[in-house]
Amino acid sequence: MKSFRSILAEAHATRRAIALPGAYDALSARLIEQAGFSAVYVTGAGLANSSLGVPDIGLVTAIELRDHVARLADAVSVPLIVDADTGFGNAVNVYRTVRLLERAGASAIQIEDQVFPKKCGHFAGKAVISAQEMVQKVHAAVDARISDDTVIIARTDARAVSSLEEACERANLYREAGADVLFIEAPESQQELSVVGARFDVPLVANMVEGGKTPLLSVDELGEIGFSLVLFANAALRVAQHSMTELFKELSNSGSTNSLLGQMATWEERQAIVGKPHFDALELKYSTKDGS
Repeated sequence: MKSFRSILAEAHATRRAIALPGAYDALSARLIEQAGFSAVYVTGAGLANSSLGVPDIGLVTAIELRDHVARLADAVSVPLIVDADTGFGNAVNVYRTVRLLERAGASAIQIEDQVFPKKCGHFAGKAVISAQEMVQKVHAAVDARISDDTVIIARTDARAVSSLEEACERANLYREAGADVLFIEAPESQQELSVVGARFDVPLVANMVEGGKTPLLSVDELGEIGFSLVLFANAALRVAQHSMTELFKELSNSGSTNSLLGQMATWEERQAIVGKPHFDALELKYSTKDGS
């Protein structure tokens, strides 16, 4: 498998951004890989929404995230970029979190400078820790990684709390502390995105949140102005939510799913994506001659 660090370096050098769809479970990760994407974004909000049925307000624990990452790493062969929120505490917690997630299969780990517990980057009422405290968290993350190929992404939410200028100043400090990638969350216009892209000659993340604070630009447009990674963190989850809502409405009203057969994966498609032929082959390989 090509390392995420090398994929990232190529994207930055050529100014061609990489689309990173968000996976909220192992099945969605498999579908992302099957569609040909070079990496999978492990969305923290998606985990909170789908596994716990709660909003993205810092309720997921480090161990829940570690176990989730391990399941996804077992399901796909492409790199996993993991949203680790604030690192679940102070710099020492960040150190442990990076160790946990790297061992579980993360190729890149994202931490942010919000006060713990955090909130979704496009929610109101966020607060950020001091820049110096986040610098120490970045130092801890860099020191904790075992492999030099493990990428550390530093996110700042200061744009919503104070200004774009402070967010850029913080991002520069995080870069100096050793972050490989910078992520300024929730710019509020195309001009602000362009300012960020022109400010830094390092890999940058743009987060396309449908209905959020940032205008929706294409992957190519964002690549042209300096971004290397473009997150579509919860698009799959939201499409799935909408489709399931329509399914349950139809089933409740008609007592049948017949009208929705064309919108479902076929039986064969479902079994293929979860590897049923592989397990059939294993069963045959390890069965005894008498069939028992």
